[in-house]
Amino acid sequence: MQKIMFATACLIFLPLIARAEEGADSTPPPAYEHAAPDNTKINKRDRDDATLTPLDQSNQKSDLRISQAIRKSLIKNRLSVNAKNIKIITINGEVTLRGPVNNNAEKKKIAKLTTAVAGVKSLNNELEVK
Repeated sequence: MQKIMFATACLIFLPLIARAEEGADSTPPPAYEHAAPDNTKINKRDRDDATLTPLDQSNQKSDLRISQAIRKSLIKNRLSVNAKNIKIITINGEVTLRGPVNNNAEKKKIAKLTTAVAGVKSLNNELEVK
C-alpha cells in the first residue's frame, strides 16, 4: 500500500520538480521586459483641450442621431475592427472622426459613408492610417 502511494506521489510531483530545475538556469526572454505602450503620444495629444474627444459629443437629439447613423453604417459595411471602433464626435451637425484605420481605402470609405448621413453639415476627418 505504501509503495503504491509513494509511486503515485512521484508521478504527481516529478513533472513539477523537472520544470523547476529546467527554469532555474534560464533567464526570461526579452519579451518580459517592460516596454512603453505605443499609444503614449496619442494619449498625450488627447489630453490637449483643443482636441475633441467622445466626451465632447453633443447631447442634442439631432447630433446623437447623426452619430448613431454613422456608427450603424460602419457596422453594416465590410471594414476592419479598427475602422468600426473609431471615435465619432458630432456637434451641431459637424462631425469629427478620429482613430486608427488599416489603410487609405478605409479612410475614404468612412468619409463617404459619413457624408451620406442626413444632417451632416461638415466633416473633420482625423482618421490615421496605421
